[in-house]
Amino acid sequence: MEKREQLYEGKAKKVFETDDPERLIVSYKDDATAFNGQKKGQIADKGVVNNIMSNILFGILEEAGVPTHLVRQLSDRESLVKRVRILPLEVIIRNVAAGSFSKRYGVPEGGPLARTVLEFSYKNDALGDPLINDDHILALALSTEAELAQVRTYAFKVNEVLKAFFLKRGLRLIDFKIEFGLDSAGKLLLADEISPDTCRLWDTETNEKMDKDRFRRDLGRVEETYRDVLLRVKGQ
Repeated sequence: MEKREQLYEGKAKKVFETDDPERLIVSYKDDATAFNGQKKGQIADKGVVNNIMSNILFGILEEAGVPTHLVRQLSDRESLVKRVRILPLEVIIRNVAAGSFSKRYGVPEGGPLARTVLEFSYKNDALGDPLINDDHILALALSTEAELAQVRTYAFKVNEVLKAFFLKRGLRLIDFKIEFGLDSAGKLLLADEISPDTCRLWDTETNEKMDKDRFRRDLGRVEETYRDVLLRVKGQ
């Protein structure tokens, strides 16, 4: 697969065209941002961790019936993926109160929730990725009712599979953010990544934060924690 011109560069990844119009190469960066880009830094080998971990989890989810954009891993930092049109929505699943949810509703971090919460936010940096509901999404023509229904089904399935997977590796899945896209045939696919950047993971024994909160909150041991999570995901 021939790597061609750069199509896009985001906060965490670069995307390149290939000689196949239906395939793209994603290259994971070590750059780290938080608070809508207000805090910036680097986490050594973050790109390696996020690429490999995402691909392992995409494979597990494919087996569980959730279609993804992954074609194959090319190197420690690069993967070949299907070209999709990303829906401008961040899909957030919350199992435990934490982060912005705790601040927004005055709930202590770690507090139990009576049910799993699904939230949507509008992917728009200029607006600060505001929360958005189904009616807003349909009114703004960001997605269709059928697509939203499928997104909900897949999101809860991802949660079910990943919660069980992480628990076996000594990690509690507190919350996570995922994204979906449509391929050229209109099929909905899980895209983007699943990593310590996009998941809140707490150690089951100590409740130690094992995710990007270590960078956001200056907790230290950021690189070591990312590597630890990858080792657990690999079963090492």
